[in-house]
Amino acid sequence: MPTVHALRNEIRVSVGRYERQESTGFTKEALQAICEAVDYEPDSGGRPSKEQMRAGILWTVGELDSDDPDAAPRQFRKAELEGIAEALRDDDG
Repeated sequence: MPTVHALRNEIRVSVGRYERQESTGFTKEALQAICEAVDYEPDSGGRPSKEQMRAGILWTVGELDSDDPDAAPRQFRKAELEGIAEALRDDDG
C-alpha cells in the first residue's frame, strides 16, 4: 500500500512535475498541471485558488458532487490521492 508521499510523487510524475524528497502538499503549479491532466477547466477569469483547483480535481475524478471550493479539503486525503492517481493511470492506459 503506497504512502501519501508516494501517491503525491506518483501524481506529480504523471503530470510532468518533479518528485519531492520531503512530503509536502501540491504547489499551485502542480495543482494546475493536475487540473489539465484530468481535463478540469475552472470558470474563474484568472488563476483559480488552490481550493477551487482541489475541488475541481476531486469533482472530475468522482470524489465530490460538485467543484464547490468550500467542499474541498485543505489537503487531499489518502483515499482522494488514490482516486486521483487511479484516474491518471486510467488516462495513460
